[in-house]
Amino acid sequence: MDSKHKPNINVSYSYNPLEETLAYSLQKKSVFIGIPKENSFQENRISLTPQAVAVLVNNGNRVVVESNAGIASSFLDNEYSEAGAQIVHSKLEVFKADLILKTAPISTEELELLQKDQIIFSPIHLPSLSKEHLLTYLEKQIIGIALGNIKDEAGNYPIIRSMSQIAGIYAMQIASKYLSNNHQGKGILMGGIAGVPPANVVIIGAGMVGEYAARTALGCGAQVKIFDNNIYRLIRLQRSLGQGVFTSVLDPIQLVKALADADVAIGALKPNKGVVPMVVTESMVEKMKAGAVIIDISIDNGGCFETSSITSHEDPIFLKHDVIHYCVPNMASGVSHTASTAISNILMPLILSCSESVGGSGNFIQHKPGLVEATYAFKGKLTSRILSQKFDIKFTDLKLILASNL
Repeated sequence: MDSKHKPNINVSYSYNPLEETLAYSLQKKSVFIGIPKENSFQENRISLTPQAVAVLVNNGNRVVVESNAGIASSFLDNEYSEAGAQIVHSKLEVFKADLILKTAPISTEELELLQKDQIIFSPIHLPSLSKEHLLTYLEKQIIGIALGNIKDEAGNYPIIRSMSQIAGIYAMQIASKYLSNNHQGKGILMGGIAGVPPANVVIIGAGMVGEYAARTALGCGAQVKIFDNNIYRLIRLQRSLGQGVFTSVLDPIQLVKALADADVAIGALKPNKGVVPMVVTESMVEKMKAGAVIIDISIDNGGCFETSSITSHEDPIFLKHDVIHYCVPNMASGVSHTASTAISNILMPLILSCSESVGGSGNFIQHKPGLVEATYAFKGKLTSRILSQKFDIKFTDLKLILASNL
């Protein structure tokens, strides 16, 4: 062979065969998702936005949406259709899905439509929940997951957190509205200007709702006083918001003085064993200014003002002792586009995880520890200790069930 055609081999190199690379993809389980239209509990929200539906469909899942399910949140049927969802006009068709997503509790009408072995993501409303409701879940082997009890990896409750933030911010928008002359108010601007003092805002409760109400009020320029019996929450809030905020434990004398001078009073106490303590008596309300505004965000769990009584989004206020009362449950539903997007941002990744899990719904829950606490019914077993005690139904520890299936 001619030397110029000989291969040039350098002994310093080593020649090893390469491993063959094979294409491998994780096994996915296509999930059939149903989103019904909400018809109860003053509910305007929807669980998934069209953008979230598009992500799920593009990952091989099937989504069925009841016609006009998103209209109250300004999401139209054609947006869901263009995202890849199937639009149906029958609730029965929606409830043929393997997984149902709701932003309101399952209604009596919907209870009859449940299919065996379905997964239901929905809130639980303890005052209206019946034993028959739970027994139907158990009979049909339903996996029931309470939206408000879902935890994230940091141990927080993301949906409750998001709705609390919305309620706190929205409460101050409502307060500004009803302080104006056009809505029976005294014509007070939330933030003062040069030579004119700002509105006085009293917030009862230093949790997430109270914090975001305070942030919004301070942003408007109002003077803010916050009351709570948890000193650690008050310390955290003081550090977060600065020394410009007055904080106090729920001392009745201090509270009476603050309310008498308040233009706005926000009730944002957390429930204790499902009930909010009533800390503002009718006599305290009588001492408030005429035209002052009470917004009882805690009305979902009974309210913390003795004068509070449930109102609706359509007829939100009433006058008592010349004080405007706003006591609408499910306040986040009043800004449903924002609230729906927040819920969708939490649920969509969870559903994607479900489709990527192998071995069915039990495996899905097992690999998402944040769902274990939120699961109150699992394939014929009641897995919520609170519901077990309330309705006298046998309790089964979900962790033991999942461990036995390993």
